[in-house]
Amino acid sequence: MSSPLTDLCPHPIVQAPMAGGVAVPQLAAAVSEAGGLGFLAAGYKTADGMYQEIKQLRGLTGCPFGVNVFLPQPEYADAAAVEVYAHQLAGEAGWYGAELGDPDSGRDDGYEAKLAVLLDNPVPVVSFHFGVPSREAIDSLRRAGTFTLVTATTAEEALAVERAGADAVIAQGVEAGGHQGTHRDIPENDGSGLGLLALVAQVRETVGIPIVAAGGIMRGSQIAAVLAAGADAAQLGTAFLATPESGASALHKQALTNPLFVRTELTRAFSGRPARGLVNRFLREHGPYAPAAYPEVHHLTSPLRKAAAKAGDAQGMALWAGQGHRMARELPAGQLVHTLAAELDAARTALSAGGDAR
Repeated sequence: MSSPLTDLCPHPIVQAPMAGGVAVPQLAAAVSEAGGLGFLAAGYKTADGMYQEIKQLRGLTGCPFGVNVFLPQPEYADAAAVEVYAHQLAGEAGWYGAELGDPDSGRDDGYEAKLAVLLDNPVPVVSFHFGVPSREAIDSLRRAGTFTLVTATTAEEALAVERAGADAVIAQGVEAGGHQGTHRDIPENDGSGLGLLALVAQVRETVGIPIVAAGGIMRGSQIAAVLAAGADAAQLGTAFLATPESGASALHKQALTNPLFVRTELTRAFSGRPARGLVNRFLREHGPYAPAAYPEVHHLTSPLRKAAAKAGDAQGMALWAGQGHRMARELPAGQLVHTLAAELDAARTALSAGGDAR
């Protein structure tokens, strides 16, 4: 069925806005050109850096695309706990010959400046992570002609998204790679996230706005499943991480199917906020002791992660990945969109005929 969300792209396939240099203009353009909805990640970039990538993307495609923005974070981190964690990481700094980052390098990720750019130079879609923007911000974007989405990890969060006036909600299951987009970071809730199908069903019964399902989706048959559960589209991140257009490092791409990395885990080790990544040495050694302190821990470990990547050491990198990472396919992004769409059609046909939907 047609909706303002599905009208943006022929296929109900959204490429997740993976921050940290993965969701680059080349990837977003390839996905949009193939009939999906490509996304840029503004997280960890300056407002001008975001603007330059938008200009580059517009030079690559005339199709709709989106930009993802991080919400500013409240100041509740325990400074003493961050200092203790910094002492624990001193050995890592010595090993890689790098200095630890300044944990007080900023909390708002340039949010207001980015919002100003997106209002002055409107893009088709803007999504938000780590909270709910103000109704004023959402209304301003709507007046500029921008469709808005906000991540939610519970039905209650989805209701807050709807009440704020957003056009659609991204229902993010616990299977998802990268950071969980919880509206409030509550350590007591670590590990209690809902699986995607249960979450989509609950969100569908709670809100009336369109739903984008995100978390562990790697095949067209899984897209069919979330659509049947009540979603309007599916968002895939790890599936696109392995594509040649992705800005992920070769080490990260190879790790997705490397038998050395057999599972994923939610961890605060790299950023201070729960995020799902491949279990490596850094995650095992530091995850149990990392404080709930985002973005302080992110700033603290940033030079270590960069040094590990430069040294070719995947054991010290943040290898973000969803639970379906072993199903990653090294296909060009456009071909992957077409393949997923064909798998979706096959699954729908099989289900309607009462056959095997695999």
